[in-house]
Amino acid sequence: MKVLKFGGTSMANAASIRKVAEIVEKDARAKYVVVSAPGKRESADIKVTDLLYECIETRDRDGLCDAALEKVVRRFDEIIRGLSLDLDLTPEFHVIRDKINGGAGRDYASSRGEFLSAIVMAKYLGARFVDAGDVIRFDMDGNFDSETTNRLVAKRLEGGGRVVVPGFYGKMPNGKVKTFSRGGSDITGAIVARGVNAEIYENWTDVDGFLMVDPRIQSSPQIIEMLTYKELRELSYMGANVLHPDSIFPVRKADIPINIRNTFNPTAPGTMIVPTKKYMSGAYTRTDRTITGIAGKTDFAAIYVEKSMMNSELGFARRLLKILERHNILLEHLPSGIDTMTVVIDPSGLCPEELNAVLREIKEELSPNNVEYVDGIALIAVVGHGMNRKKGTASRVFAALGDADVNIRMIDQGSSEMNIIVGVENGDYQKAIRAIYAQFNV
Repeated sequence: MKVLKFGGTSMANAASIRKVAEIVEKDARAKYVVVSAPGKRESADIKVTDLLYECIETRDRDGLCDAALEKVVRRFDEIIRGLSLDLDLTPEFHVIRDKINGGAGRDYASSRGEFLSAIVMAKYLGARFVDAGDVIRFDMDGNFDSETTNRLVAKRLEGGGRVVVPGFYGKMPNGKVKTFSRGGSDITGAIVARGVNAEIYENWTDVDGFLMVDPRIQSSPQIIEMLTYKELRELSYMGANVLHPDSIFPVRKADIPINIRNTFNPTAPGTMIVPTKKYMSGAYTRTDRTITGIAGKTDFAAIYVEKSMMNSELGFARRLLKILERHNILLEHLPSGIDTMTVVIDPSGLCPEELNAVLREIKEELSPNNVEYVDGIALIAVVGHGMNRKKGTASRVFAALGDADVNIRMIDQGSSEMNIIVGVENGDYQKAIRAIYAQFNV
């Protein structure tokens, strides 16, 4: 038994929805279907979710959302006509219009794209529609309630026949709609997979699988045939965004594998994402590779702190991190030496006044010999379980960067030896990724 989630491009128009239906109907194990709101039909198009955000903006500016909502109405009317469905969404749009005009917030408005999309998909498949608001639960602080949700999913989705569930949202105890972050339909699919104890969670999108590197940087990169939850977590954190990074947590609890597939090329095997422990125990095998993937992000900053005998000063690191905590600054990485410590942070949203306050407090409370702030740093992660079995992996990474005339500003490697993170100048980011990719794919 499978859970299949289809993204916005798969639900963009009648033609793509027919492809979705073909995929579902050909697979007797495809019992649960989770859908996103319709995405772009072409590059210049606007996603339905963004049209619904526009409804809120129009209401706040003009007092009513009616003109903006009419764009959403036309979009769904076009899909329904294209599918030759006997379906009238007028009553649903009346409710949506009244609620938005009555003061409903962005979470409610943006969730309606998935809600309507699932109604259409259920009608076309002849399946049962289950509202995500009836099974996905958040607490009153907006935190996802995984255990209550798991019980509700297991109870409400049991029974015969196919079921279609909208992604992206749930409800709080007071009945207010709460959404996940953008791309959250991936999380809903994983939640459903855990709740029904699926054998596999298929995430259908518009690419043939997870690529070893961003195709905007490296042309025609290889597809990763298999990676583990742990490798996915490392790559997703560093910007590889085929799958929402939080979507692994529900399926990881139940050791359910994920298969990334392409709606528009359904014969491609895609990428398997498998439980780390099972992979390490030999339950899964893949082509022997030194590295699995390369990913990165730009625009980090580093606070470099130097103090003689730092290693013998009890609580030094704790006091340094406490300063960041007071200013609500998240720590990204913490490479260190005997007398040096570097805290890598994301400075976006950090105003100059707050930054100056942080640096001043570091000087006042820790009495360092030197404090430096450096921005414009790109971090690149080289990830793979094969790295800890093959000698010289780190030297190959550094040799590739040296040959490409890239200066390394920072090195951070975990004790598991599953990833190596290097910091380079923003301007060298793409050149560095291409050099590392070439080194391991000759």
